[in-house]
Amino acid sequence: MSKVSRFKDRVHAGKLLAHALDAYAGRADVVVLALPRGGVPVGYAVARELDVDLDVLVVRKLGAPGQEELAIGAVASGGIRVIHHDIVAELGVPQQYVEALAARKMAEVAQRDELFHGGRPPVTLEGRVAILVDDGIATGATMEAAVKALHHAGLARVVVAVPVASTEAVHTLRPLVDQLVCLTVPEPFFAIGVWYDDFEQTSDAEVIDLLRRADAARRADAAQLQGGGHAHPAP
Repeated sequence: MSKVSRFKDRVHAGKLLAHALDAYAGRADVVVLALPRGGVPVGYAVARELDVDLDVLVVRKLGAPGQEELAIGAVASGGIRVIHHDIVAELGVPQQYVEALAARKMAEVAQRDELFHGGRPPVTLEGRVAILVDDGIATGATMEAAVKALHHAGLARVVVAVPVASTEAVHTLRPLVDQLVCLTVPEPFFAIGVWYDDFEQTSDAEVIDLLRRADAARRADAAQLQGGGHAHPAP
């Protein structure tokens, strides 16, 4: 927990968040996975401050028929798919419904991944430490779906890191991850945007630009290190 209760913008929040994650700095096994779109400026700042890889995790929750907020599973980038068979059985959801919904949501994920990556391959996840980043967590439903999906990706460790979250979300997520880092848990919470001076919507174009910049910076760092120089985080 930090004494910070407000953030100038997402980049400012990301830089502050990176300080709380300095144990992961410079580690080749660490990757920051930002939830698009608002989580990407935060994740970019975290990844550059820590000098680690950045990628996006596009996640779609699979909602129960007539109860969209009740997750019966989730799909995510990299072909990750998880079905909560116990909930499916309890609700009596037809398998055809589950398969059709999962296929439709996976197509949405693939479409967004293609847009954001522009043909660049996603980073490898197996055996690595994933730091899941968003600009904040209100109910925790999307982040919970992301976490549960990642449990099927062969990761060594899953960390959730956000500038601000509700008490409810923290209580829900903490038992599901190896570590949860949150700079402030205000009461009352109101909404994520309340805790930012600038909370303008992040565009697809900005997500694409930040991913390209992060990729270019990592390649420049690697080239500089191979040449015997010292790498420095990009602005």
